[in-house]
Amino acid sequence: MRKKVDIVVIALSSPILIGVYKDNKLIDSVETDEKSSEALPLIFEDLLAKYEIKNLFYANGPGSFMAIKVSYIFLKSLSILNNVPLYARDAFYFNKNQPIKAIAKLYFVKLTTKIETQRLENVPICSFKLHDVLEYDEFTKESTPIYGIGAVG
Repeated sequence: MRKKVDIVVIALSSPILIGVYKDNKLIDSVETDEKSSEALPLIFEDLLAKYEIKNLFYANGPGSFMAIKVSYIFLKSLSILNNVPLYARDAFYFNKNQPIKAIAKLYFVKLTTKIETQRLENVPICSFKLHDVLEYDEFTKESTPIYGIGAVG
């Protein structure tokens, strides 16, 4: 019998991080530098063979527009097809509230609860990290993406 687990996906930039949680504790993880459109189907093929997914969680942005779109469509489809709830949290939760690259010298920053873009000259390296413990109350059922930036002219 397959273990029932929760899955967390951070697919906003490279590397993609996927955490497997049992009883709210991180028990397994996957990291890849491949593109989300190619990596997610293969990773989830392996995960679904090994585990039964109870809940899906993901970082819904801001970040790479295409990466957010691909991960959302993939996870939303998986959620519907497998009757598994999909939850989301902004990406700042996974990088200790550091600026996230938007385009050129524009970065997404989170000011209290508002996300804006700011021009920054010196920015610390942004890296995302899976949490060791999954806190359900840190996520929302409102899973639509946070794209955060319109067309740049």
